[in-house]
Amino acid sequence: MIISYPDLLLQTIVVPLFAAAIAYALGNRLGKNVGWIVFASLLYTSALLFLAGIQIYTTGSFPVASYQWANVASLNFGFLADNLSLPVAIVMNIVVTVSSVYSMPYMKHRLEAMYGEERKDQYGLYFLNYSLFSVGLVGVALSTNLIELYLFVELVLIPSFLLIGFFGYIDKERIAMMYFIWNQLGALVFIAGGLLAYFTTGSFLISSLSTLGRSYIAYWVVFLILVGWLVKMATFGFHVWLPWAHGEHPTSIAAIIAIIVGLGNYVIVRVLVAPLFPVFESFGLWLMILALITMIYGGIVTMMQTDVKRVYAWSTISQTAYSLLGIGSLTALGVAGGLFYFITHMIGKCILFSCAGILLSQTGTRDMRKMGGLASRMPITATITLGGSLILSAVPPFGGFQAEWIMFVGIFQQGLTGAWFNDVVAVFGLIATIFTVAYTFWPVKKIFFGQLPESMQKVKEAPLTMTVPLLVLVAIALIIGIYPDFVFRFLYTYVTHSLPFLR
Repeated sequence: MIISYPDLLLQTIVVPLFAAAIAYALGNRLGKNVGWIVFASLLYTSALLFLAGIQIYTTGSFPVASYQWANVASLNFGFLADNLSLPVAIVMNIVVTVSSVYSMPYMKHRLEAMYGEERKDQYGLYFLNYSLFSVGLVGVALSTNLIELYLFVELVLIPSFLLIGFFGYIDKERIAMMYFIWNQLGALVFIAGGLLAYFTTGSFLISSLSTLGRSYIAYWVVFLILVGWLVKMATFGFHVWLPWAHGEHPTSIAAIIAIIVGLGNYVIVRVLVAPLFPVFESFGLWLMILALITMIYGGIVTMMQTDVKRVYAWSTISQTAYSLLGIGSLTALGVAGGLFYFITHMIGKCILFSCAGILLSQTGTRDMRKMGGLASRMPITATITLGGSLILSAVPPFGGFQAEWIMFVGIFQQGLTGAWFNDVVAVFGLIATIFTVAYTFWPVKKIFFGQLPESMQKVKEAPLTMTVPLLVLVAIALIIGIYPDFVFRFLYTYVTHSLPFLR
């Protein structure tokens, strides 16, 4: 039975837009509680996406919608929820939903720190921009043409730029501009590839990219789109902006910035691997090498940090590259596992960055050298941080273990059936995972165990509105670790059906 719900996919875009307008209008009157309006809208759209997932799971049919946009250019405004886009959209929306609850107490603390008072008039501005994240991220996942995809990418960039500039930390205006310039550069290179494809095929549809075949133009299209997203993903050589932007933004949007950085993994599979595989295949090994360099470099630099936010900022560079390693392997398990890792990374990084925000709000410092023994004062936060570390370190039974295991099986599978060099890259990839274990558990030991400093004697546990949403994410990661089929069935089905020639 197919679930019938009027304009289901369109509602996931429109409802948060209405919530943004309402939040801005009522922000001064309701203060931080205006965030509950945004939360309700995101909870509703998450439910809609779950309905779409049920339809796919039970019937195999994909919810699709198309609306006239610009007939002269043969443009339609289309949405597609399939085995690839749907799980990515759901998890992104859940993370944004959870972070909206966390945002309310966090922003109260941030405004008091900035202005010496709560400044209720600022909540409307914050939640206006915050709601746009859901619109942009879900829009990127569901888009069916390159121009639409580009516009949603830009829609995600604008609120993140503004929120860093308005509510960030050290030198926030300069860092917001750095963040904007680098991400805009990546977006422009990406759309340059899209325009080149349009002038060749006469269509912006992602599905039309396959008509490029193995032409000379196709290689340039793949190169431009790939480089554009590698810039946005802060891979080695393009990484200089991320530690600053990811370390100095308001922590309530930290998880969303991490999603934006990792989103390229999804786009590369959707736009390049599926429709342009014969061409993309030539880039696979080089992508694996770049990913490996990024993993090792990011891991080493992360180990040198003493600022808890900078630890998780630098680690994003390394961990995002894990998924690229799997995608570059071009095996069914490698690609699906890489996407699965991206999904678990979103959850784990949201937990850890949010815990960093809790520590800052409760202790007044980001310096781990001034912390220690806080498990006795903040047992819930300590437990949540440990959970996030277990997810990102791929420790069973959490989802990160299943994702990383599947991905490396796929990578080694390529080496066993193809070039021996791929096995070498895979071995070094496994070695690089040691850094992940080190830089996720080392902060836990440093912050929560050992002797409690005199200056931390009066530290209290964070409010439930900050901790309960994170416990929900820990539970989700545990569920998909025990029952990975909830997510992996979708991803693997997409890869094997769209790319049946993959091993």
